[in-house]
Amino acid sequence: MEKNDHKLFSEFPPVSTAEWEAKIIEDLKGADYQKKLIWKTPEGIDVKPYYRAEDLDGIMNESSYPGVAPFIRGNSADGNNWEIRQEIPLSDPIEANRIARDAFAKGAISLGFDTSGILSVNDLEVLLKGIPFPEASLYLGAASSYPTLLKLISGYAAKRKLPPTFIRGSIDFDPISYILLSGNFWKSQEDDLAEVAEIVKLGKELLPNLKVINVNGQYFHNAGATLVQELAFSMASANEYLAYCNGNGLTVDDVSPRLGFAFGIGSNYFMEIAKLRAARLLWSRIASQYKPGNADSLKTCLHSTTSHWNKTVYDPHVNILRTTTEAMSAILGGANSVLITPFDTFYKDADDFSERIARNQQVILREEAYLGKVADAGAGSYYIESLTHSIAEAAWKLFLEVEEMGGMIEAIKKNFIQESIEKIASQRLSDIANRRTFILGTNQYPNTGEMMLGKIQTIDEEVEPESADGKPAIFKKLEIGRGAEAFDDLRLNTEIFVNEGGKRPAVFLLTMGNLAMRKARAMFSTNFFGCAGYEIIDNNGFKTVEEGVRAAISSEAEIVVICSSDEEYAEIASPLVKAIKDQNDKTLVVLAGYPKELIESLKNDGFDEFIHVRSNLLETLRNIQKKLGIAG
Repeated sequence: MEKNDHKLFSEFPPVSTAEWEAKIIEDLKGADYQKKLIWKTPEGIDVKPYYRAEDLDGIMNESSYPGVAPFIRGNSADGNNWEIRQEIPLSDPIEANRIARDAFAKGAISLGFDTSGILSVNDLEVLLKGIPFPEASLYLGAASSYPTLLKLISGYAAKRKLPPTFIRGSIDFDPISYILLSGNFWKSQEDDLAEVAEIVKLGKELLPNLKVINVNGQYFHNAGATLVQELAFSMASANEYLAYCNGNGLTVDDVSPRLGFAFGIGSNYFMEIAKLRAARLLWSRIASQYKPGNADSLKTCLHSTTSHWNKTVYDPHVNILRTTTEAMSAILGGANSVLITPFDTFYKDADDFSERIARNQQVILREEAYLGKVADAGAGSYYIESLTHSIAEAAWKLFLEVEEMGGMIEAIKKNFIQESIEKIASQRLSDIANRRTFILGTNQYPNTGEMMLGKIQTIDEEVEPESADGKPAIFKKLEIGRGAEAFDDLRLNTEIFVNEGGKRPAVFLLTMGNLAMRKARAMFSTNFFGCAGYEIIDNNGFKTVEEGVRAAISSEAEIVVICSSDEEYAEIASPLVKAIKDQNDKTLVVLAGYPKELIESLKNDGFDEFIHVRSNLLETLRNIQKKLGIAG
């Protein structure tokens, strides 16, 4: 058979970047290229409108293969065999065991346990009864003493005659995260770091396949940090542990195999894929500085948990959509294990249904979407490869800044970490309040008829960790939160008001004039006031001021929104507001739009608010709730 070297599309002449750029500039017709087509991320990275092979110059090289240092493309050359994690947040070992065995039988491989009630080997036997090792892996948290827990696990393995290597997974030992969450050390800086060295030695001696240090980057993520901050501060924490151990007789070959990272995964799909790839590159770069004798010390283990920051109480089933794309980012980025937080966790204890949905989301991605069959599916993508290195370099720069301060703990003492994240989180919250960032069902396209108050269970508020000696916080704490919290509270205030005997506020849309403008502004107003949980009364339009006022007053709505065009407001806005206020001066009258030349006179005529695309949605709705007598 004759060999065919003909390449697809070879009959078309190549097009240079200069030619592409010339055509783009021509099509922009004088518009600013930077403003129109360059996306500037919160991380300070400029994302171009397109990428080409030349963007990979100096990036792709002979080491850019799966299973090869610097492990950007993952630790294994064979597929992507991530572990599905399910957490069982129960301290009762009998009930936790029942749930864990059921979860394992239905696809969960990594089982997360609360070990606060584990005080003996016998307790562990109850907790782990029927759990097969080494098929299952463990994630163990909430221990009062992790060195003691390691000894108990070792004793459990010996009693069951299990080889120590059969016990694999990780424990949630992370003293630096403890400082950030509590504002103080567990005991003292020296004692806490000494425990890091102790636990590494114990892990190496007793349980070689158990990660004994877990760097919780997810806390940075859920406090509102950027991807770059999450990466840089996580690497700085890991380096703090490694440097201390190295100075106390342990090598990088002792520490690195026993250290893992837990990252949050948000909805920025491609950026999150690139973040995990960048994390492996960064750890390889850091570990190499300690001159490892084993190339495997350049590898790292990455766990990913779906974001809490972007989840909502209202329209909670949308959380399932969010966590699905987030899990895909984690898997395609090469996470070693993934936890999908159940969609209802943010207003109640997860139940069998929500746990099953969360688990099956990953089972589908593995068994039906075949995401486990390919190692690093994004490799070679001009966009993803470029993002990976842009994120890595930005994170490396911030990491070096922390190191120049003396390392992670010194940066925490100076409140640098906390204030850096606080600044970004404040901006992100402002963007949500102003709807520069949308959260579906919360500040955009709300389900106005949804009621959640009766579905919310009373959950004990998370108790902030306290030092071993009960010492008060001496450093600023890292504030964990959700971007939608303020809007969730706003709607809950409305429901509580109604539940306590108040009338659900109604918004009457008084539409007149230009058909396109009144419909557009009515839709805008529906979205706007729906975010507070108010009843919306829409209309087909009124021909006269008198007809509109009569219908508005008859509706007994607490709020009337005038919806028309700016041109027609000059004629109809003033008569409308005066007529409504004359008949009921308690009615709040709102104008949809912001006709600058009329604003002052319309305020004098009696308009209470003006709503438009530049309105601070949260602030405006809070102000209206105060006027309606709905307490915060």
